[in-house]
Amino acid sequence: MFSVAPGRLLPGPYRSLFADRTFRRVMPVFALSDLGDGMTVVAVAWFALALGPDGGQGALAGIAVAAYVLPGALGALVLGRWMRQLPARRLLVTDSTLRAVLLGAVPLAHVAGLLTPAVYVGLLGASSLLHAWGKAGKHALFAPLLPEDQRLAANSVISTSLWTATIAGPALAGLRVGVISPAWIIGLNAATFAMLALQTGRTNLPRTPVPPVTGGTQHGLSILRRQPELFGLLLVTWVFNLAFGPVEVALPLFVSDDLDAGAGLLGVYWSAFGSGAVIGALALGAAKRLPLWPAMLGIIAGHGIGMLPFALTDTALPSLIGFAFAGLVYGPYSALSFTLIQDRAPADSLTTVLAARSAVLLTASPLGAALGGFLLDRTSAPAVLVGCGALMILTVPTSIVVLKLCGSRRRRHQPAHDPAERARCTDRDRPAPQHSRLFDQAESSTRD
Repeated sequence: MFSVAPGRLLPGPYRSLFADRTFRRVMPVFALSDLGDGMTVVAVAWFALALGPDGGQGALAGIAVAAYVLPGALGALVLGRWMRQLPARRLLVTDSTLRAVLLGAVPLAHVAGLLTPAVYVGLLGASSLLHAWGKAGKHALFAPLLPEDQRLAANSVISTSLWTATIAGPALAGLRVGVISPAWIIGLNAATFAMLALQTGRTNLPRTPVPPVTGGTQHGLSILRRQPELFGLLLVTWVFNLAFGPVEVALPLFVSDDLDAGAGLLGVYWSAFGSGAVIGALALGAAKRLPLWPAMLGIIAGHGIGMLPFALTDTALPSLIGFAFAGLVYGPYSALSFTLIQDRAPADSLTTVLAARSAVLLTASPLGAALGGFLLDRTSAPAVLVGCGALMILTVPTSIVVLKLCGSRRRRHQPAHDPAERARCTDRDRPAPQHSRLFDQAESSTRD
Protein backbone atom coordinates (compact mmCIF):
# COMPACT_ATOMS: atom_id res chain seq x y z
CA MET A 1 0.00 0.00 0.00
CA PHE A 2 3.03 2.25 0.30
CA SER A 3 3.85 2.06 -3.38
CA VAL A 4 0.98 4.24 -4.49
CA ALA A 5 0.39 7.92 -3.99
CA PRO A 6 -0.97 8.64 -0.52
CA GLY A 7 -4.69 9.20 -0.31
CA ARG A 8 -6.47 12.31 0.84
CA LEU A 9 -7.63 10.57 4.00
CA LEU A 10 -4.12 10.76 5.45
CA PRO A 11 -3.36 13.83 7.57
CA GLY A 12 -1.17 16.42 5.87
CA PRO A 13 2.15 15.51 7.56
CA TYR A 14 1.71 11.81 6.69
CA ARG A 15 0.57 12.58 3.15
CA SER A 16 3.72 14.55 2.40
CA LEU A 17 5.85 11.94 4.18
CA PHE A 18 4.59 9.00 2.13
CA ALA A 19 4.99 11.07 -1.01
CA ASP A 20 8.74 10.52 -0.48
CA ARG A 21 9.74 7.55 -2.66
CA THR A 22 12.59 6.42 -0.42
CA PHE A 23 10.38 6.33 2.67
CA ARG A 24 7.73 4.32 0.81
CA ARG A 25 10.32 1.75 -0.26
CA VAL A 26 11.93 1.02 3.10
CA MET A 27 9.12 1.54 5.62
CA PRO A 28 7.32 -1.73 4.75
CA VAL A 29 10.45 -3.78 5.47
CA PHE A 30 10.98 -1.80 8.67
CA ALA A 31 7.47 -2.86 9.73
CA LEU A 32 8.08 -6.47 8.68
CA SER A 33 11.26 -6.78 10.75
CA ASP A 34 9.50 -5.17 13.71
CA LEU A 35 6.77 -7.79 13.43
CA GLY A 36 9.39 -10.55 13.30
CA ASP A 37 11.03 -9.19 16.43
CA GLY A 38 7.64 -9.06 18.13
CA MET A 39 7.18 -12.78 17.45
CA THR A 40 10.73 -13.60 18.52
CA VAL A 41 10.36 -11.93 21.93
CA VAL A 42 7.85 -14.67 22.75
CA ALA A 43 9.56 -17.47 20.82
CA VAL A 44 12.95 -16.93 22.49
CA ALA A 45 11.55 -17.63 25.96
CA TRP A 46 9.28 -20.47 24.83
CA PHE A 47 12.09 -22.27 23.07
CA ALA A 48 14.37 -21.81 26.08
CA LEU A 49 11.76 -23.50 28.27
CA ALA A 50 11.72 -26.47 25.89
CA LEU A 51 15.51 -26.56 25.53
CA GLY A 52 16.52 -26.09 29.17
CA PRO A 53 17.30 -28.97 31.53
CA ASP A 54 14.81 -30.07 34.18
CA GLY A 55 14.73 -27.54 36.94
CA GLY A 56 16.67 -24.98 34.91
CA GLN A 57 14.15 -23.93 32.29
CA GLY A 58 13.29 -20.65 33.98
CA ALA A 59 16.93 -19.67 34.42
CA LEU A 60 17.68 -20.43 30.77
CA ALA A 61 14.65 -18.40 29.67
CA GLY A 62 15.89 -15.39 31.64
CA ILE A 63 19.41 -15.74 30.28
CA ALA A 64 18.13 -16.11 26.71
CA VAL A 65 15.92 -13.02 26.93
CA ALA A 66 18.81 -10.99 28.37
CA ALA A 67 21.18 -12.31 25.69
CA TYR A 68 18.82 -11.04 23.00
CA VAL A 69 19.08 -7.47 24.36
CA LEU A 70 22.09 -6.64 26.53
CA PRO A 71 25.04 -7.38 24.18
CA GLY A 72 23.85 -4.42 22.11
CA ALA A 73 25.11 -2.12 24.87
CA LEU A 74 28.50 -3.84 24.81
CA GLY A 75 28.69 -3.53 21.04
CA ALA A 76 27.90 0.17 21.23
CA LEU A 77 30.73 0.73 23.68
CA VAL A 78 33.55 -1.40 22.25
CA LEU A 79 32.92 -1.38 18.50
CA GLY A 80 32.64 2.36 17.95
CA ARG A 81 36.14 2.55 16.46
CA TRP A 82 34.94 0.59 13.42
CA MET A 83 31.18 1.16 13.28
CA ARG A 84 31.29 4.96 13.51
CA GLN A 85 32.97 5.09 10.10
CA LEU A 86 29.91 3.57 8.39
CA PRO A 87 27.03 5.65 7.01
CA ALA A 88 23.55 5.08 8.39
CA ARG A 89 22.47 2.74 5.60
CA ARG A 90 25.57 0.55 5.96
CA LEU A 91 25.02 0.33 9.73
CA LEU A 92 21.47 -0.87 9.21
CA VAL A 93 22.45 -3.37 6.51
CA THR A 94 25.35 -4.74 8.59
CA ASP A 95 23.21 -5.25 11.70
CA SER A 96 20.34 -6.78 9.72
CA THR A 97 22.67 -9.17 7.90
CA LEU A 98 24.29 -10.32 11.14
CA ARG A 99 20.91 -10.95 12.75
CA ALA A 100 19.64 -12.77 9.67
CA VAL A 101 22.63 -15.14 9.60
CA LEU A 102 22.85 -15.92 13.32
CA LEU A 103 19.13 -16.13 14.04
CA GLY A 104 18.74 -18.23 10.90
CA ALA A 105 21.30 -20.64 12.35
CA VAL A 106 19.01 -21.42 15.31
CA PRO A 107 16.48 -23.63 13.45
CA LEU A 108 19.23 -25.16 11.31
CA ALA A 109 21.28 -26.14 14.38
CA HIS A 110 18.11 -27.45 16.02
CA VAL A 111 17.34 -29.73 13.07
CA ALA A 112 20.95 -30.93 13.00
CA GLY A 113 20.83 -31.74 16.74
CA LEU A 114 23.62 -29.27 17.53
CA LEU A 115 21.63 -26.67 19.45
CA THR A 116 22.68 -26.94 23.09
CA PRO A 117 21.64 -24.27 25.62
CA ALA A 118 25.12 -22.70 25.39
CA VAL A 119 24.98 -22.57 21.58
CA TYR A 120 21.47 -21.11 21.73
CA VAL A 121 22.43 -18.32 24.12
CA GLY A 122 25.62 -17.67 22.14
CA LEU A 123 23.74 -17.25 18.85
CA LEU A 124 21.19 -14.92 20.44
CA GLY A 125 23.88 -12.82 22.11
CA ALA A 126 26.04 -12.53 19.00
CA SER A 127 23.01 -11.58 16.89
CA SER A 128 22.31 -8.55 19.10
CA LEU A 129 25.90 -7.29 19.27
CA LEU A 130 25.42 -4.60 16.60
CA HIS A 131 21.79 -3.83 17.29
CA ALA A 132 22.43 -0.48 19.00
CA TRP A 133 24.28 0.63 15.85
CA GLY A 134 21.57 -0.78 13.59
CA LYS A 135 18.90 1.07 15.55
CA ALA A 136 20.98 4.24 15.32
CA GLY A 137 21.29 3.79 11.56
CA LYS A 138 17.54 3.22 11.27
CA HIS A 139 16.68 6.53 12.91
CA ALA A 140 19.53 8.44 11.26
CA LEU A 141 18.71 7.20 7.77
CA PHE A 142 16.02 9.78 7.07
CA ALA A 143 17.46 12.73 8.99
CA PRO A 144 19.40 14.19 6.02
CA LEU A 145 16.73 13.21 3.48
CA LEU A 146 13.54 14.67 4.96
CA PRO A 147 12.71 18.31 5.69
CA GLU A 148 12.77 19.23 9.35
CA ASP A 149 8.97 19.49 9.51
CA GLN A 150 8.62 15.84 8.36
CA ARG A 151 10.98 14.25 10.88
CA LEU A 152 8.41 14.10 13.67
CA ALA A 153 5.93 12.33 11.39
CA ALA A 154 8.62 9.87 10.23
CA ASN A 155 9.63 9.05 13.81
CA SER A 156 5.96 8.63 14.71
CA VAL A 157 5.46 6.10 11.91
CA ILE A 158 8.55 4.16 13.02
CA SER A 159 7.35 4.16 16.64
CA THR A 160 3.87 3.10 15.55
CA SER A 161 5.39 0.16 13.68
CA LEU A 162 7.18 -0.96 16.85
CA TRP A 163 4.05 -0.67 18.99
CA THR A 164 1.93 -2.49 16.42
CA ALA A 165 4.47 -5.30 16.50
CA THR A 166 4.11 -5.59 20.28
CA ILE A 167 0.41 -6.27 19.73
CA ALA A 168 0.42 -8.51 16.66
CA GLY A 169 3.80 -10.24 17.07
CA PRO A 170 3.12 -12.17 20.31
CA ALA A 171 -0.37 -13.10 19.10
CA LEU A 172 0.98 -14.50 15.81
CA ALA A 173 3.73 -16.36 17.66
CA GLY A 174 1.17 -17.90 20.00
CA LEU A 175 -0.86 -19.18 17.06
CA ARG A 176 2.16 -20.61 15.27
CA VAL A 177 3.72 -22.32 18.28
CA GLY A 178 0.88 -24.83 18.26
CA VAL A 179 1.83 -25.78 14.71
CA ILE A 180 5.60 -25.33 14.39
CA SER A 181 8.58 -25.25 16.73
CA PRO A 182 9.54 -21.87 18.26
CA ALA A 183 12.93 -22.38 16.57
CA TRP A 184 11.27 -21.86 13.19
CA ILE A 185 9.59 -18.66 14.42
CA ILE A 186 13.07 -17.38 15.25
CA GLY A 187 14.10 -18.46 11.74
CA LEU A 188 11.15 -16.53 10.32
CA ASN A 189 12.41 -13.43 12.08
CA ALA A 190 15.81 -14.05 10.49
CA ALA A 191 14.10 -13.99 7.08
CA THR A 192 12.54 -10.59 7.84
CA PHE A 193 15.97 -9.17 8.69
CA ALA A 194 17.35 -10.60 5.46
CA MET A 195 14.62 -8.77 3.55
CA LEU A 196 15.39 -5.58 5.47
CA ALA A 197 19.09 -5.82 4.60
CA LEU A 198 18.32 -6.54 0.93
CA GLN A 199 15.76 -3.78 0.45
CA THR A 200 17.76 -1.16 2.33
CA GLY A 201 20.96 -2.08 0.48
CA ARG A 202 19.36 -1.80 -2.94
CA THR A 203 17.47 1.44 -2.29
CA ASN A 204 19.08 4.41 -4.02
CA LEU A 205 19.46 7.19 -1.48
CA PRO A 206 20.15 10.75 -2.55
CA ARG A 207 23.82 11.58 -2.23
CA THR A 208 24.44 13.93 0.65
CA PRO A 209 27.81 15.18 1.79
CA VAL A 210 28.97 13.23 4.85
CA PRO A 211 31.51 15.07 7.01
CA PRO A 212 34.34 13.00 8.46
CA VAL A 213 33.30 11.31 11.70
CA THR A 214 35.60 11.58 14.71
CA GLY A 215 35.52 9.61 17.93
CA GLY A 216 33.64 6.50 18.97
CA THR A 217 30.88 5.91 21.49
CA GLN A 218 32.83 7.85 24.11
CA HIS A 219 32.76 10.77 21.68
CA GLY A 220 28.99 10.33 21.41
CA LEU A 221 28.68 10.42 25.19
CA SER A 222 30.82 13.56 25.31
CA ILE A 223 28.51 15.23 22.77
CA LEU A 224 25.53 14.32 24.94
CA ARG A 225 27.26 15.83 27.96
CA ARG A 226 28.08 19.05 26.08
CA GLN A 227 24.54 19.48 24.75
CA PRO A 228 22.36 20.46 27.74
CA GLU A 229 19.10 19.44 26.08
CA LEU A 230 20.41 16.05 24.98
CA PHE A 231 22.11 15.34 28.31
CA GLY A 232 18.95 16.25 30.20
CA LEU A 233 16.91 14.07 27.84
CA LEU A 234 19.24 11.12 28.42
CA LEU A 235 18.98 11.43 32.22
CA VAL A 236 15.20 11.83 32.17
CA THR A 237 14.68 8.89 29.79
CA TRP A 238 17.00 6.65 31.81
CA VAL A 239 15.03 7.26 35.00
CA PHE A 240 11.76 6.82 33.08
CA ASN A 241 12.91 3.43 31.75
CA LEU A 242 14.18 2.44 35.18
CA ALA A 243 10.76 3.21 36.68
CA PHE A 244 9.04 1.07 34.02
CA GLY A 245 11.38 -1.92 34.44
CA PRO A 246 9.60 -3.43 37.50
CA VAL A 247 6.28 -3.41 35.61
CA GLU A 248 7.39 -6.32 33.40
CA VAL A 249 8.06 -8.41 36.52
CA ALA A 250 5.16 -7.28 38.72
CA LEU A 251 2.34 -7.35 36.15
CA PRO A 252 2.32 -11.17 35.70
CA LEU A 253 2.15 -11.63 39.48
CA PHE A 254 -0.61 -9.02 39.73
CA VAL A 255 -2.67 -10.94 37.19
CA SER A 256 -2.06 -14.40 38.65
CA ASP A 257 -2.05 -13.67 42.40
CA ASP A 258 -4.22 -10.60 42.93
CA LEU A 259 -6.74 -11.11 40.12
CA ASP A 260 -6.51 -14.92 40.16
CA ALA A 261 -6.46 -14.98 36.35
CA GLY A 262 -4.38 -16.66 33.67
CA ALA A 263 -2.01 -15.71 30.88
CA GLY A 264 -4.91 -14.65 28.66
CA LEU A 265 -5.65 -11.63 30.82
CA LEU A 266 -1.96 -10.77 30.91
CA GLY A 267 -2.02 -10.67 27.10
CA VAL A 268 -5.07 -8.38 27.26
CA TYR A 269 -3.15 -5.95 29.48
CA TRP A 270 -0.22 -5.75 27.06
CA SER A 271 -2.52 -5.50 24.04
CA ALA A 272 -4.36 -2.62 25.70
CA PHE A 273 -1.06 -0.89 26.40
CA GLY A 274 0.20 -1.43 22.86
CA SER A 275 -3.08 -0.34 21.26
CA GLY A 276 -3.03 2.87 23.26
CA ALA A 277 0.58 3.48 22.25
CA VAL A 278 -0.24 3.04 18.55
CA ILE A 279 -3.04 5.61 18.78
CA GLY A 280 -0.84 8.02 20.70
CA ALA A 281 2.08 7.72 18.28
CA LEU A 282 -0.14 8.24 15.22
CA ALA A 283 -1.88 11.23 16.81
CA LEU A 284 1.50 12.82 17.48
CA GLY A 285 2.64 12.42 13.88
CA ALA A 286 -0.42 14.33 12.69
CA ALA A 287 0.58 17.31 14.83
CA LYS A 288 2.72 19.81 12.94
CA ARG A 289 4.01 21.64 16.01
CA LEU A 290 4.34 20.46 19.57
CA PRO A 291 6.33 21.89 22.50
CA LEU A 292 8.73 18.98 22.93
CA TRP A 293 9.94 19.36 26.50
CA PRO A 294 6.53 20.12 28.05
CA ALA A 295 5.07 17.25 26.03
CA MET A 296 7.70 14.75 27.16
CA LEU A 297 7.36 15.72 30.83
CA GLY A 298 3.59 15.51 30.48
CA ILE A 299 3.95 12.01 29.02
CA ILE A 300 5.98 10.84 32.03
CA ALA A 301 3.44 12.28 34.48
CA GLY A 302 0.50 10.86 32.51
CA HIS A 303 2.12 7.42 32.36
CA GLY A 304 2.56 7.50 36.13
CA ILE A 305 -1.09 8.48 36.65
CA GLY A 306 -2.12 5.54 34.48
CA MET A 307 -0.33 3.16 36.86
CA LEU A 308 -2.18 4.31 40.00
CA PRO A 309 -5.39 2.24 39.38
CA PHE A 310 -3.36 -0.91 40.04
CA ALA A 311 -4.06 -0.16 43.70
CA LEU A 312 -7.59 -1.51 43.04
CA THR A 313 -7.53 -5.33 43.00
CA ASP A 314 -11.24 -6.24 43.22
CA THR A 315 -11.62 -6.16 39.43
CA ALA A 316 -9.33 -5.85 36.42
CA LEU A 317 -11.28 -3.05 34.73
CA PRO A 318 -9.79 0.03 36.50
CA SER A 319 -6.18 -1.09 36.08
CA LEU A 320 -6.83 -2.22 32.50
CA ILE A 321 -8.19 1.22 31.60
CA GLY A 322 -5.29 2.86 33.42
CA PHE A 323 -2.72 0.71 31.60
CA ALA A 324 -4.31 1.53 28.23
CA PHE A 325 -4.14 5.24 29.14
CA ALA A 326 -0.48 4.79 30.12
CA GLY A 327 0.20 3.34 26.67
CA LEU A 328 -1.75 6.14 24.99
CA VAL A 329 0.36 8.87 26.56
CA TYR A 330 3.61 6.90 26.24
CA GLY A 331 3.24 6.22 22.52
CA PRO A 332 4.64 9.59 21.34
CA TYR A 333 7.66 9.61 23.68
CA SER A 334 10.16 7.84 21.42
CA ALA A 335 9.25 9.93 18.39
CA LEU A 336 9.61 13.16 20.35
CA SER A 337 12.98 12.20 21.83
CA PHE A 338 14.43 10.99 18.52
CA THR A 339 13.24 14.15 16.78
CA LEU A 340 14.99 16.30 19.38
CA ILE A 341 18.22 14.30 18.97
CA GLN A 342 18.09 14.49 15.17
CA ASP A 343 17.67 18.25 15.32
CA ARG A 344 20.26 18.99 17.99
CA ALA A 345 23.09 16.48 17.46
CA PRO A 346 25.85 17.33 14.95
CA ALA A 347 25.09 15.75 11.58
CA ASP A 348 28.49 14.07 11.35
CA SER A 349 28.02 12.36 14.74
CA LEU A 350 24.32 11.48 14.68
CA THR A 351 24.74 7.70 14.52
CA THR A 352 27.46 7.82 17.17
CA VAL A 353 25.22 9.84 19.49
CA LEU A 354 22.27 7.49 18.92
CA ALA A 355 24.42 4.41 19.57
CA ALA A 356 25.81 5.95 22.78
CA ARG A 357 22.29 6.78 23.88
CA SER A 358 21.15 3.20 23.26
CA ALA A 359 24.13 1.84 25.20
CA VAL A 360 23.18 3.91 28.23
CA LEU A 361 19.43 3.27 28.07
CA LEU A 362 19.79 -0.49 27.60
CA THR A 363 20.97 -0.70 31.22
CA ALA A 364 17.91 1.01 32.73
CA SER A 365 15.07 -1.45 32.14
CA PRO A 366 16.99 -4.62 33.19
CA LEU A 367 18.14 -2.82 36.34
CA GLY A 368 14.55 -1.79 37.04
CA ALA A 369 13.36 -5.37 36.48
CA ALA A 370 15.98 -6.69 38.92
CA LEU A 371 14.92 -4.05 41.46
CA GLY A 372 11.29 -5.08 40.93
CA GLY A 373 12.13 -8.73 41.62
CA PHE A 374 13.88 -7.72 44.84
CA LEU A 375 10.89 -5.64 45.96
CA LEU A 376 8.36 -8.36 45.10
CA ASP A 377 10.03 -10.63 47.65
CA ARG A 378 9.21 -8.02 50.29
CA THR A 379 5.95 -6.44 49.21
CA SER A 380 2.96 -7.02 46.92
CA ALA A 381 2.66 -6.63 43.15
CA PRO A 382 0.07 -3.79 43.42
CA ALA A 383 2.44 -1.88 45.71
CA VAL A 384 5.28 -2.23 43.18
CA LEU A 385 3.09 -1.16 40.25
CA VAL A 386 1.69 1.86 42.08
CA GLY A 387 5.20 2.69 43.28
CA CYS A 388 6.39 2.72 39.66
CA GLY A 389 3.67 5.23 38.84
CA ALA A 390 4.55 7.40 41.82
CA LEU A 391 8.23 7.38 40.82
CA MET A 392 7.29 8.51 37.30
CA ILE A 393 5.22 11.38 38.66
CA LEU A 394 8.06 12.44 40.98
CA THR A 395 10.43 12.32 38.01
CA VAL A 396 8.73 15.38 36.50
CA PRO A 397 9.68 18.02 39.11
CA THR A 398 13.11 16.40 39.37
CA SER A 399 13.47 16.69 35.60
CA ILE A 400 12.61 20.39 35.70
CA VAL A 401 15.42 20.89 38.21
CA VAL A 402 17.78 18.95 35.92
CA LEU A 403 16.75 21.13 32.98
CA LYS A 404 17.42 24.26 35.01
CA LEU A 405 20.90 23.04 35.97
CA CYS A 406 21.65 22.07 32.36
CA GLY A 407 20.46 25.48 31.21
CA SER A 408 22.79 27.18 33.68
CA ARG A 409 25.62 25.04 32.37
CA ARG A 410 24.78 26.05 28.80
CA ARG A 411 24.99 29.76 29.66
CA ARG A 412 28.35 29.27 31.38
CA HIS A 413 29.80 27.61 28.27
CA GLN A 414 28.59 30.20 25.75
CA PRO A 415 30.13 31.57 23.66
CA ALA A 416 32.57 28.82 22.68
CA HIS A 417 36.20 29.77 23.36
CA ASP A 418 37.56 27.92 20.37
CA PRO A 419 36.69 29.65 17.04
CA ALA A 420 36.24 26.34 15.21
CA GLU A 421 34.01 24.99 17.98
CA ARG A 422 32.08 28.28 17.96
CA ALA A 423 31.42 27.85 14.24
CA ARG A 424 30.30 24.25 14.68
CA CYS A 425 27.97 25.21 17.52
CA THR A 426 26.51 28.04 15.43
CA ASP A 427 25.86 25.73 12.48
CA ARG A 428 24.42 23.07 14.74
CA ASP A 429 22.10 25.36 16.62
CA ARG A 430 20.73 27.25 13.63
CA PRO A 431 18.34 24.58 12.22
CA ALA A 432 16.45 24.11 15.49
CA PRO A 433 15.83 27.47 17.18
CA GLN A 434 12.37 26.26 18.18
CA HIS A 435 13.81 23.62 20.48
CA SER A 436 16.16 26.10 22.14
CA ARG A 437 13.21 28.32 22.90
CA LEU A 438 11.31 25.35 24.28
CA PHE A 439 14.27 24.47 26.46
CA ASP A 440 14.35 28.03 27.75
CA GLN A 441 10.62 27.79 28.48
CA ALA A 442 11.12 24.58 30.45
CA GLU A 443 13.91 26.25 32.39
CA SER A 444 11.95 29.43 33.03
CA SER A 445 9.04 27.38 34.39
CA THR A 446 11.17 26.63 37.43
CA ARG A 447 11.24 30.35 38.22
CA ASP A 448 7.47 30.88 37.94
